[in-house]
Amino acid sequence: MVDEALTSADDELSAIADDELLTIGVFAARSRLSPKALRLYDRRGLLAPAHVDDATGYRYYRAAQVERARLVGLLRRLDMPLARVAGVVQAEGLEAADRLDWYWAQVEARIAEQRALVAELRDRLCGGTAEMDARFTVETVDIPERAVLIESRRPLVEELPTWIPESLDRLEAVARECGGVAGDPYAVYHAEVPAGSEAGTEGPVEACVPVADEAAARAWAERHYDGPGTARVQVEPAGRLARTRIVGDRVTLALFVAAFEAVERWVEAAGLEIAGPGREVFFPERVTAGPQGPGCEVAYPVR
Repeated sequence: MVDEALTSADDELSAIADDELLTIGVFAARSRLSPKALRLYDRRGLLAPAHVDDATGYRYYRAAQVERARLVGLLRRLDMPLARVAGVVQAEGLEAADRLDWYWAQVEARIAEQRALVAELRDRLCGGTAEMDARFTVETVDIPERAVLIESRRPLVEELPTWIPESLDRLEAVARECGGVAGDPYAVYHAEVPAGSEAGTEGPVEACVPVADEAAARAWAERHYDGPGTARVQVEPAGRLARTRIVGDRVTLALFVAAFEAVERWVEAAGLEIAGPGREVFFPERVTAGPQGPGCEVAYPVR
């Protein structure tokens, strides 16, 4: 019945010229949006009425705005945030389509992560931690004292897959100018990385690259220092890491968290103590390793 009423409204309004003003009620029926949604889209700058009566405050729209209104409504059915909707409807042609594709690729990536998390939670609920930890082999390794190039940031979870590789690439390029890269690059997580509007509420993430020539690296950093987030040099003392390797070229957040938890439980069982924040260690061959390749390591400093 609703569809029939909407179709009838479309038929009745089809003869209205594009430049004729429509009341918000008529426009809502034709665009298949509620008056409440239209008022919201007006406030957000997505769909402003063609005219607002100064005396009554009534909103009027042109028939030519119906297509844009329907486009906004369809994009919202994808749970697209209003800011993203604005970016799509304000673009044209291929650019608008590219923005839609980019948004949907992010949605599918998030769904894949959530699917992996559901599987992880099922294992946790059904089998407990012993079966989960059996997937990981934990060992300790000694690391020497070394100078490290560091870039810090407070990113969102969704920014990490882009920011960490880009930051490590920048730091490795500097290290090659300063005697060479002296070890595997890694990222240090000082606290849980937040998502969405919680950005900036927790400790930073540090992208780190060991460098062979400390003096040259410090001289470079002094020349290029430009405030917070700029690369700096820090000496990492000698110590031990408890680590486990995640195999494969697709490291989901759920697997990543499970690996850290396995290391934590192993450290406690071994009578050791965690001595610093967790880290993720990367390997140069991970890009071409394939499903059974080295992936990455997660580790904690221990004593």
